Amino acid sequence: MSEFLGGTGCSCLESIFKALCAGESATDLMAEFEQGCESLSGDEIEALFHKLQQEGVPFNSNPDVAEFYHTVVTEKLSAHQILQYAPGHPVRVYLQENQLIRELFAKINRIDPQQDLDAFTALFEQIGTVEKHYVRKENQLFPCLEQHGWDSPSTNMWALHDEIRDKIRSLRHSLEAGELELLLGKSEAMQQQMLHLIAVEEQRLLPNAMNLLEESEWVDMGVGDAEIGWMLDREYPRYGEVADEVEPETKAVPEEVVSEETDYVHPSKVSKRGKLHIDTSEMYHYDEGYLTPEQVNLMLKVLPLDITYVDEHDRVVFYNRGDDRLFPRSANIIGREVRFCHPPKSVDTVLRILEEFKKGTQDVADFRIHVKGRYVLIRYFAVRDEQKQYRGVIEMSQDITDITTMEGEQRLLDWD
Repeated sequence: MSEFLGGTGCSCLESIFKALCAGESATDLMAEFEQGCESLSGDEIEALFHKLQQEGVPFNSNPDVAEFYHTVVTEKLSAHQILQYAPGHPVRVYLQENQLIRELFAKINRIDPQQDLDAFTALFEQIGTVEKHYVRKENQLFPCLEQHGWDSPSTNMWALHDEIRDKIRSLRHSLEAGELELLLGKSEAMQQQMLHLIAVEEQRLLPNAMNLLEESEWVDMGVGDAEIGWMLDREYPRYGEVADEVEPETKAVPEEVVSEETDYVHPSKVSKRGKLHIDTSEMYHYDEGYLTPEQVNLMLKVLPLDITYVDEHDRVVFYNRGDDRLFPRSANIIGREVRFCHPPKSVDTVLRILEEFKKGTQDVADFRIHVKGRYVLIRYFAVRDEQKQYRGVIEMSQDITDITTMEGEQRLLDWD
């Protein structure tokens, strides 16, 4: 059958479609195509579809054609797309992960969970790492698109992410509960929705993103993507060079004066009649003392809390970069409207909090949720200046799993 393949495989594909539409077997042709065709371009497949339409071949309504297209042909199209981008380019990585998802589904579809539950579970857990794929889009790609006026992915596609997350959770629950008779149906439903989302990504999202975004934005995105990570914790080449970090501007603060005979004075008691026993020339003055920008950054990193600051214009202006964050963040979130930083199903609640904080009717909002087996407290605090004017909101998330189990007192060091 190699004579059908030519350079692209379109001749072989045409024969497959015609055979399937005629109710004939195309098993050998399919195997030859899958093994011999490395990639197909979108232009080639469009030309083939046009030819088949001209000849009156009813490929659009044939379920066997549809199945072969979605399981095999789309993989060839994706392979062609991947080659268009440099190694490590965010779009190339998205496409490579889509190809990985298709491969994982092809493997899991060959397994009966009632016969080999361990193999099914292992493949399902690998598919579940698609979470990092979605988180990168939500925190990296979508913010860039918003800056160019395209915000529908932040709402519509994020909602699809959440629907798939629900299906993954449901399948995992059935696995843990031993509901083996439900696994195949739930796996198929999850697969259909994930493959649909992949098609939207490859046919609309990523091509439009390439048209909208500048090269510098892709380079910056590559840096943030690495912070979030990739499916199966794979590593990809680093795309572009990291721009030199700009050191925050420092301002000299006049030395406060205290008595030289005093060894220690609480910062709140500092007056202009003496001087501090520290060099404040590289520090900023806070209500209760002095800190350098480096010290502030280190302090915020070590706190066992996720902190995000949204200003009075509803823009995210800061988050702390701890080593063990509960919820992923990346640099592209800075400057983003907070309504785009939450799943669509949570946006109404977030907007209500902001509205009440701005009106001054509320100052705190508390939530408690279970995340990855941990008990998490999420708190929102209204930020107001000395004139009681609204200046934004602080979101704080804390793992309180261990705290809730504490009893009695502990007055001694427990290191030994």
